[in-house]
Amino acid sequence: MTPAGLSATSRSQLSKLLRDSPPVVTPGDAASVLGLTPSTAARRLAAWSRAGWLVRVRRGAYVPVPIESESANIALDDPWSVATAMFAPCYVGGWSAAEHWGLTEQIFRSLCVMTATRPRDRRPVLRQARFELRTVPAAHFIGLKSVWRGCTRVQVSDPARTLIDMLAAPALGGGIRNLAEVLASLLRDQPKESLNLGSYASKLRIGSVYKRLGYLLERDHPGQGDLIGACRANLSAGYAKLDPALPADRLATAWRVWVPASELREAHP
Repeated sequence: MTPAGLSATSRSQLSKLLRDSPPVVTPGDAASVLGLTPSTAARRLAAWSRAGWLVRVRRGAYVPVPIESESANIALDDPWSVATAMFAPCYVGGWSAAEHWGLTEQIFRSLCVMTATRPRDRRPVLRQARFELRTVPAAHFIGLKSVWRGCTRVQVSDPARTLIDMLAAPALGGGIRNLAEVLASLLRDQPKESLNLGSYASKLRIGSVYKRLGYLLERDHPGQGDLIGACRANLSAGYAKLDPALPADRLATAWRVWVPASELREAHP
């Protein structure tokens, strides 16, 4: 559908609403900016959507249609900005943050978003953009960096914080093998981040992080003696799987972690 013409008043209102290039607009936004009641604002957004100037991505949320577009059937211009507006408080993490920091060459088709909310749909698809939502406590929002995406400031986990999230839930790294590659990339290309690994692990106190990190370090990076020692000193009771998604029948007793046979190999010399 080609965007339809607007009256002078409607054009002025829409221009005012979109002046700061918001990635998403809601009835609340329109009511505040235009001085309308919430119900009137909702009707106004719906009318602009029908006219092809906005696209509804979910109930009560719209994205602007670029002025140069010949159709309202558009993909999201920047899923990061939309995620910040739709799922706040949140940050981009997991595989998406690893891609951002150059820690992985693996390509993922969805944007990983860590949010303090508890969404019903954890894998929404909004205008062809796929999101993977994971809930984390607001108190765990540490180790974040701000990056600008157009006019929107987006929070993304820094390299070490990204790895800690992956160690807590290996699926966020695409599985244990890719996680191990991310760890190797971080230690090789950003060695100062190893200090942050210990700091974040200490602050978050997630027992499985120490188990998985200690095992991987001792197996692949035995030269990281200080960090290995910190993991060993903070080893908690109980057992964890190296990768919960894989069957594991071998116990690495020193780290209290169950390991798939394919991942149980000798430490590097």
